[in-house]
Amino acid sequence: MNAAPLAPTALRARDLTEGDRAALLEDLRRGLRGEARGGRYDRLLYATDASLYQMEPVCVVFPAGADDVRHVLRVARQARVPVLPRGGGTGLSGQTVNHAIVLDFSRDMASLLELNVEERWARVQPGIVLAELNRLAARHALLYGIDPSTANRATIGGGVGNNSCGAHSIVYGKTIDNVLSVETVLSDATRAVFERLDGPALDAKLRGDGLEGHVYRELRRIGVEQHEEIERRFPKIMRRVSGYNLDDFVNDSGPMDLARMVVGSEGTLAVVTEAKLRLHPLPKVKGIAAVHFRTLVEAAEATVAGLEHPVSAIELVDDVIVTRCRASVGFKLLAAFVQGDPGGILFIEFAGDSEAEVVAKLEALDADLKRRGLGYATVTTTDAAAQRDMWRMREAGLGLIMSVRGDAKPVGFVEDTAVAPEKLPEFIKRFQQIVGGHGTTAAYYGHASVGCLHIRPMVNSKTREGLRQMEQIATEVADLVLEFGGSLSGEHGDGIVRGVFTERMFGPTLTNAFREVKRAFDPEGLLNPGKIVDTPAFGENLRLGPETRNLEPPTYLDFSFEGGIARAAEQCNGQGACRKFEGGMCPSFMVTREEEHSTRGRANLLRYAFAGTLPHAELTGDRLFAALDLCVECKACKSECPSGVDMAKLKYEVLAQRNQARGVPLRARLFAHVNTLARLTAPFAPLANLAARQGALRALVARLGGVHPERPLPAFAAQTFPRWFRRRR
Repeated sequence: MNAAPLAPTALRARDLTEGDRAALLEDLRRGLRGEARGGRYDRLLYATDASLYQMEPVCVVFPAGADDVRHVLRVARQARVPVLPRGGGTGLSGQTVNHAIVLDFSRDMASLLELNVEERWARVQPGIVLAELNRLAARHALLYGIDPSTANRATIGGGVGNNSCGAHSIVYGKTIDNVLSVETVLSDATRAVFERLDGPALDAKLRGDGLEGHVYRELRRIGVEQHEEIERRFPKIMRRVSGYNLDDFVNDSGPMDLARMVVGSEGTLAVVTEAKLRLHPLPKVKGIAAVHFRTLVEAAEATVAGLEHPVSAIELVDDVIVTRCRASVGFKLLAAFVQGDPGGILFIEFAGDSEAEVVAKLEALDADLKRRGLGYATVTTTDAAAQRDMWRMREAGLGLIMSVRGDAKPVGFVEDTAVAPEKLPEFIKRFQQIVGGHGTTAAYYGHASVGCLHIRPMVNSKTREGLRQMEQIATEVADLVLEFGGSLSGEHGDGIVRGVFTERMFGPTLTNAFREVKRAFDPEGLLNPGKIVDTPAFGENLRLGPETRNLEPPTYLDFSFEGGIARAAEQCNGQGACRKFEGGMCPSFMVTREEEHSTRGRANLLRYAFAGTLPHAELTGDRLFAALDLCVECKACKSECPSGVDMAKLKYEVLAQRNQARGVPLRARLFAHVNTLARLTAPFAPLANLAARQGALRALVARLGGVHPERPLPAFAAQTFPRWFRRRR
């Protein structure tokens, strides 16, 4: 592993005094149409993503447009602190946390700007959620082909930063294959549009002044100089997203498309403010074969056979996901189709113009696998609802495996390897040997069709032995991937967790070339430094590590199942399923679009208070109470969070602790005894109802009872229910 100290700009950002931070916020707000926040709670809400890592930002900005982004870059440059673009915060490699000014695009820059049906493209802002774009495109029988399992909360900007893929990349490719152009703000706060250029237009860029012209010239030089090393070291597989995309710039003449360098750069080269995306026709009919296997290796062998058919997806889930799905309150019905206890299941999808065509493809696959003796059961369907349930099981895979209780978890640190699909059977065998050699097991799932598997060994990162185990497994897996000609990242990106292996994968020459690319775009180190190259150490900045020491106060409720109240909060792994806009979870986030009002945001704040990142006294404080207040205790998270976070139960307990420390508020007492109040008021009901409509009393009710003055109060009844009932006996 190779690690570097924090970049000077990130170090400065980490060590800002409160006075410096206040001055920075004042400078930001002075020219901003959007909003800037710098409170401790606001910062901590953006200190984590779905990865292992935690890095507290300087502040959070919600830009209202590209001019706001330019203003932030100007202020950041003057203050010498970094900027971090962020979408839904679902990154798994640590690329969306940093000591930096966070730009959250998901709230105010989340629109579809233009959709051209005839030419099949859409122009969008970076904060739009993939599922929302596809909902709008579906009205015209079109779709955006990138479909990660987080599509109902992940944003286009995050996908561009990651070079995301998804289940159907065998048909639609990676993000890089679907981006036609990007509008960006460069590190010097100038704007640049990157798209495919050739001829006089490209010549003008290569001769241009300023940072943009310098970038064009440097990319051409670096790519040409390194073309032999690129040919030698870059994996020859579809799912390579590690490193920078220098392989697109090896020719000394011909077209250049700098959008292809920005894609997958994790916010380290430019800030994307708009993207023009390629759209595809919606399939008319789809069908799935859920093929059951005794072992994962057999499933991998069947993947190779399945690829001889015109498939649109081959997805793998293992026995861990099936077991956790069956044990989940909200997801167990999704496993109703599963027959027996398979070691692995492949979801093999076909598309066509008619149901008869799709059925014929499914039957041909089934006959072929039976002839080869692969699989012990196959469930096929063209029913849309049944297919949706199968896909939901696959998409919930990460959350389901993370629903295990205790400190040992199937952690994501080698979860994105990619090899050629024909090498999968042997690769899985060797991977299992590595994991078993370290005395543990792993969960396996992913995109078998393109050889990209999300393998998560069970380890306890909260112990030093567990951390050593992680580092040893990661190192051995990195060597295994190189031996198989694969990529350490197939879609989740490098960030920190794989950035420490960049030199191991690409060698020192190309790693230095990547540094040159970074310096060409960002000579002052302002854009998300310490990702892809020159990253912090693997075991630094951990969200949960050997230093984690939790407060475990006596509780009113029984948290023995969760392992204590602190572990109940730690059950949130940051995947962000609560940030979706469908189903029941989380209603407060759906209304406010604020991280604080998501289950993830609340769980993180509670975790900080238990761990001492926030003072323990904050558990009964007003600021944490405000974060919990909009939780309506609907229990949707208990059933819809794949990891089983029960925020309502946590809120019950924290409010009880607060009331014990500070007394039960009058408002709570009034509502708790509303039946007594109604009984005592019944003889005077008409008078009470008249008084309740008067301004003075409404103001008093608002102040003491916390009821908004414009909310109609329920009318008191002149007759109580017991009295009414007795008269009818």
